[in-house]
Amino acid sequence: MPVWNAARYLRFSDERTRPCRDLAARVEVALPRRIIDLGCGPGNSTAVLAERWPEAEIAGLDSSEEMLATARTSGTAALWVQGDIVRWAEQEAERFDVVFSNAALQWVPDHASLFPRLLARVAPGGALAVQLPAYSEQPAQRLIRELARSSKWKARFTAPPADWHAEGIAFYYDLLAPRAARVDMWQTEYIHVVEGTRAVVEWYRGSGLRPFLNVLPSEKDREQFLAEYHEALQPHYLPQADGRILFPFRRLFAIAYAGE
Repeated sequence: MPVWNAARYLRFSDERTRPCRDLAARVEVALPRRIIDLGCGPGNSTAVLAERWPEAEIAGLDSSEEMLATARTSGTAALWVQGDIVRWAEQEAERFDVVFSNAALQWVPDHASLFPRLLARVAPGGALAVQLPAYSEQPAQRLIRELARSSKWKARFTAPPADWHAEGIAFYYDLLAPRAARVDMWQTEYIHVVEGTRAVVEWYRGSGLRPFLNVLPSEKDREQFLAEYHEALQPHYLPQADGRILFPFRRLFAIAYAGE
Protein backbone atom coordinates (compact mmCIF):
# COMPACT_ATOMS: atom_id res chain seq x y z
CA MET A 1 0.00 0.00 0.00
CA PRO A 2 1.38 3.46 -0.83
CA VAL A 3 2.77 5.51 2.04
CA TRP A 4 3.78 9.15 2.18
CA ASN A 5 6.76 9.57 -0.11
CA ALA A 6 8.87 12.55 0.88
CA ALA A 7 10.97 12.52 -2.30
CA ARG A 8 7.87 12.59 -4.51
CA TYR A 9 6.29 15.33 -2.40
CA LEU A 10 9.45 17.44 -2.55
CA ARG A 11 9.73 17.12 -6.33
CA PHE A 12 7.60 20.29 -6.36
CA SER A 13 9.18 21.78 -3.26
CA ASP A 14 9.34 25.35 -4.56
CA GLU A 15 5.69 25.34 -5.64
CA ARG A 16 4.49 23.71 -2.40
CA THR A 17 6.58 26.00 -0.20
CA ARG A 18 5.60 29.31 -1.79
CA PRO A 19 2.12 29.41 -0.16
CA CYS A 20 3.79 28.60 3.16
CA ARG A 21 6.08 31.61 2.76
CA ASP A 22 3.13 33.80 1.85
CA LEU A 23 1.25 32.68 4.97
CA ALA A 24 4.20 33.09 7.33
CA ALA A 25 4.92 36.58 5.98
CA ARG A 26 1.39 37.73 6.89
CA VAL A 27 1.48 36.55 10.52
CA GLU A 28 1.71 39.64 12.70
CA VAL A 29 3.32 38.13 15.79
CA ALA A 30 6.61 39.94 16.25
CA LEU A 31 8.64 37.72 18.59
CA PRO A 32 6.94 34.38 19.18
CA ARG A 33 8.72 32.19 21.71
CA ARG A 34 7.10 28.87 20.84
CA ILE A 35 5.80 27.71 17.44
CA ILE A 36 4.35 24.42 16.30
CA ASP A 37 4.02 23.30 12.67
CA LEU A 38 1.10 20.87 12.41
CA GLY A 39 1.44 18.41 9.53
CA CYS A 40 5.04 19.47 8.98
CA GLY A 41 5.69 16.75 6.38
CA PRO A 42 9.34 16.59 5.28
CA GLY A 43 10.14 19.85 7.08
CA ASN A 44 9.99 22.37 4.23
CA SER A 45 7.33 24.44 6.01
CA THR A 46 9.19 24.20 9.32
CA ALA A 47 12.30 25.59 7.65
CA VAL A 48 10.27 28.62 6.56
CA LEU A 49 9.18 29.21 10.16
CA ALA A 50 12.76 28.90 11.43
CA GLU A 51 13.87 31.46 8.85
CA ARG A 52 11.02 33.84 9.72
CA TRP A 53 11.52 33.57 13.50
CA PRO A 54 15.08 32.35 14.15
CA GLU A 55 14.90 32.88 17.92
CA ALA A 56 11.76 30.79 18.47
CA GLU A 57 11.55 27.25 19.78
CA ILE A 58 9.88 25.27 16.98
CA ALA A 59 8.24 21.84 16.94
CA GLY A 60 7.11 19.94 13.87
CA LEU A 61 4.31 17.38 14.26
CA ASP A 62 3.33 14.83 11.62
CA SER A 63 1.63 11.42 11.58
CA SER A 64 4.03 10.00 8.96
CA GLU A 65 7.31 8.55 10.16
CA GLU A 66 8.49 8.53 6.52
CA MET A 67 8.03 12.30 6.32
CA LEU A 68 9.62 12.89 9.72
CA ALA A 69 12.66 10.82 8.77
CA THR A 70 13.32 13.29 5.97
CA ALA A 71 12.56 16.28 8.22
CA ARG A 72 15.17 15.11 10.73
CA THR A 73 17.85 15.29 8.03
CA SER A 74 16.78 18.74 6.81
CA GLY A 75 19.13 20.70 9.06
CA THR A 76 16.28 22.71 10.59
CA ALA A 77 16.59 23.09 14.35
CA ALA A 78 13.24 21.76 15.54
CA LEU A 79 11.72 19.14 17.79
CA TRP A 80 10.19 16.52 15.49
CA VAL A 81 7.17 14.71 16.93
CA GLN A 82 5.12 11.89 15.46
CA GLY A 83 1.49 12.48 16.33
CA ASP A 84 -2.08 13.05 15.25
CA ILE A 85 -3.38 16.59 14.78
CA VAL A 86 -6.82 15.84 16.24
CA ARG A 87 -5.35 14.30 19.40
CA TRP A 88 -2.94 17.20 19.74
CA ALA A 89 -5.80 19.71 19.45
CA GLU A 90 -7.81 17.88 22.11
CA GLN A 91 -5.06 18.11 24.70
CA GLU A 92 -5.32 20.74 27.42
CA ALA A 93 -1.62 21.43 27.46
CA GLU A 94 0.84 24.26 26.87
CA ARG A 95 -0.07 26.96 24.40
CA PHE A 96 1.97 28.20 21.45
CA ASP A 97 2.48 31.73 20.19
CA VAL A 98 2.00 30.52 16.61
CA VAL A 99 0.02 27.40 15.71
CA PHE A 100 0.84 26.95 12.04
CA SER A 101 -0.40 24.47 9.45
CA ASN A 102 0.48 24.50 5.76
CA ALA A 103 -1.51 22.19 3.45
CA ALA A 104 -2.27 19.56 6.09
CA LEU A 105 -5.69 20.18 7.61
CA GLN A 106 -7.49 19.11 4.42
CA TRP A 107 -6.67 15.55 5.54
CA VAL A 108 -8.41 16.07 8.91
CA PRO A 109 -12.23 15.82 9.16
CA ASP A 110 -14.75 17.86 11.15
CA HIS A 111 -13.30 21.35 10.83
CA ALA A 112 -16.24 22.73 12.81
CA SER A 113 -14.80 21.04 15.90
CA LEU A 114 -11.14 21.11 14.96
CA PHE A 115 -10.54 24.80 14.29
CA PRO A 116 -11.88 26.09 17.64
CA ARG A 117 -9.71 23.53 19.42
CA LEU A 118 -6.65 24.64 17.47
CA LEU A 119 -7.36 28.27 18.33
CA ALA A 120 -7.68 27.29 22.00
CA ARG A 121 -4.05 26.09 21.88
CA VAL A 122 -2.87 29.60 20.89
CA ALA A 123 -1.29 31.73 23.62
CA PRO A 124 -2.71 35.22 24.33
CA GLY A 125 -1.61 37.59 21.59
CA GLY A 126 -0.62 34.72 19.32
CA ALA A 127 -2.06 33.40 16.07
CA LEU A 128 -3.50 30.34 14.40
CA ALA A 129 -2.24 30.43 10.80
CA VAL A 130 -3.61 27.94 8.28
CA GLN A 131 -3.27 27.32 4.57
CA LEU A 132 -5.17 24.56 2.82
CA PRO A 133 -6.12 23.78 -0.76
CA ALA A 134 -9.44 25.39 -1.61
CA TYR A 135 -12.00 23.13 -3.20
CA SER A 136 -11.84 23.81 -6.89
CA GLU A 137 -13.56 22.72 -10.07
CA GLN A 138 -10.21 22.72 -11.84
CA PRO A 139 -10.02 19.54 -13.97
CA ALA A 140 -6.98 18.20 -12.11
CA GLN A 141 -9.06 17.90 -8.93
CA ARG A 142 -12.46 17.14 -10.44
CA LEU A 143 -11.27 14.35 -12.73
CA ILE A 144 -9.89 12.26 -9.84
CA ARG A 145 -13.35 12.05 -8.30
CA GLU A 146 -15.14 11.55 -11.60
CA LEU A 147 -12.85 8.69 -12.57
CA ALA A 148 -13.27 7.03 -9.17
CA ARG A 149 -17.08 7.26 -9.46
CA SER A 150 -17.17 5.83 -12.98
CA SER A 151 -18.81 2.44 -13.59
CA LYS A 152 -15.42 0.93 -14.41
CA TRP A 153 -13.72 2.00 -11.20
CA LYS A 154 -16.21 2.40 -8.37
CA ALA A 155 -16.44 -1.34 -7.69
CA ARG A 156 -12.65 -1.69 -7.50
CA PHE A 157 -12.25 0.48 -4.44
CA THR A 158 -12.05 -1.70 -1.34
CA ALA A 159 -13.28 1.21 0.79
CA PRO A 160 -14.50 4.74 0.09
CA PRO A 161 -11.46 6.94 -0.60
CA ALA A 162 -10.75 9.61 1.98
CA ASP A 163 -11.25 13.00 0.41
CA TRP A 164 -10.15 16.54 1.11
CA HIS A 165 -11.96 18.40 3.86
CA ALA A 166 -12.17 22.03 2.77
CA GLU A 167 -15.04 24.43 3.26
CA GLY A 168 -15.72 27.86 1.81
CA ILE A 169 -14.08 30.98 3.15
CA ALA A 170 -17.34 32.16 4.81
CA PHE A 171 -17.49 28.91 6.81
CA TYR A 172 -14.07 29.54 8.36
CA TYR A 173 -14.82 33.20 9.03
CA ASP A 174 -18.06 32.40 10.87
CA LEU A 175 -16.23 29.70 12.84
CA LEU A 176 -13.22 31.80 13.87
CA ALA A 177 -14.48 35.38 14.13
CA PRO A 178 -16.54 34.93 17.35
CA ARG A 179 -13.56 33.27 19.04
CA ALA A 180 -10.72 35.51 17.83
CA ALA A 181 -9.67 39.10 18.40
CA ARG A 182 -9.13 39.49 14.66
CA VAL A 183 -9.28 37.34 11.54
CA ASP A 184 -7.32 37.81 8.30
CA MET A 185 -8.41 35.68 5.33
CA TRP A 186 -7.70 35.50 1.62
CA GLN A 187 -7.53 33.15 -1.37
CA THR A 188 -4.83 32.92 -4.02
CA GLU A 189 -4.81 30.95 -7.24
CA TYR A 190 -1.22 30.07 -8.07
CA ILE A 191 -0.41 29.40 -11.70
CA HIS A 192 2.29 26.76 -11.75
CA VAL A 193 4.27 26.25 -14.95
CA VAL A 194 5.07 22.54 -15.29
CA GLU A 195 6.50 20.17 -17.88
CA GLY A 196 3.35 18.60 -19.25
CA THR A 197 0.43 16.66 -17.85
CA ARG A 198 2.63 13.89 -16.43
CA ALA A 199 3.93 16.50 -13.99
CA VAL A 200 0.33 17.13 -12.86
CA VAL A 201 -0.08 13.39 -12.25
CA GLU A 202 3.12 13.36 -10.20
CA TRP A 203 1.96 16.42 -8.24
CA TYR A 204 -1.24 14.71 -7.17
CA ARG A 205 0.42 11.34 -6.74
CA GLY A 206 2.33 12.99 -3.91
CA SER A 207 -0.85 14.39 -2.34
CA GLY A 208 -4.46 14.31 -3.56
CA LEU A 209 -4.31 10.96 -5.39
CA ARG A 210 -2.97 9.09 -2.36
CA PRO A 211 -6.34 8.33 -0.71
CA PHE A 212 -7.59 6.84 -3.96
CA LEU A 213 -4.46 4.79 -4.65
CA ASN A 214 -4.38 3.58 -1.04
CA VAL A 215 -7.67 1.69 -1.34
CA LEU A 216 -7.18 0.11 -4.76
CA PRO A 217 -6.47 -3.61 -4.34
CA SER A 218 -3.33 -4.03 -6.43
CA GLU A 219 -0.37 -2.24 -7.94
CA LYS A 220 -1.75 -3.08 -11.39
CA ASP A 221 -4.99 -1.26 -10.53
CA ARG A 222 -3.06 1.74 -9.22
CA GLU A 223 -0.97 2.03 -12.35
CA GLN A 224 -4.06 1.71 -14.58
CA PHE A 225 -5.90 4.38 -12.58
CA LEU A 226 -2.94 6.74 -12.96
CA ALA A 227 -2.77 6.04 -16.71
CA GLU A 228 -6.46 6.81 -17.21
CA TYR A 229 -6.22 9.92 -15.04
CA HIS A 230 -3.31 11.14 -17.18
CA GLU A 231 -5.29 10.50 -20.37
CA ALA A 232 -8.30 12.41 -18.99
CA LEU A 233 -6.14 15.42 -18.11
CA GLN A 234 -4.67 16.00 -21.53
CA PRO A 235 -7.59 17.78 -23.29
CA HIS A 236 -7.82 20.24 -20.36
CA TYR A 237 -4.15 21.27 -20.15
CA LEU A 238 -2.86 22.12 -23.60
CA PRO A 239 0.79 23.04 -24.12
CA GLN A 240 1.83 26.66 -24.36
CA ALA A 241 4.14 27.85 -27.15
CA ASP A 242 7.19 26.63 -25.22
CA GLY A 243 5.69 23.17 -24.61
CA ARG A 244 4.96 23.70 -20.91
CA ILE A 245 1.48 23.79 -19.43
CA LEU A 246 -0.20 26.17 -16.97
CA PHE A 247 -1.47 24.40 -13.85
CA PRO A 248 -3.73 26.60 -11.67
CA PHE A 249 -4.04 25.73 -7.98
CA ARG A 250 -6.27 27.69 -5.58
CA ARG A 251 -5.44 27.97 -1.89
CA LEU A 252 -7.27 29.38 1.12
CA PHE A 253 -5.48 31.23 3.94
CA ALA A 254 -6.74 32.12 7.41
CA ILE A 255 -5.01 33.80 10.36
CA ALA A 256 -6.96 34.08 13.61
CA TYR A 257 -5.41 36.15 16.39
CA ALA A 258 -6.04 35.29 20.03
CA GLY A 259 -6.93 38.11 22.42
CA GLU A 260 -4.34 39.43 24.86
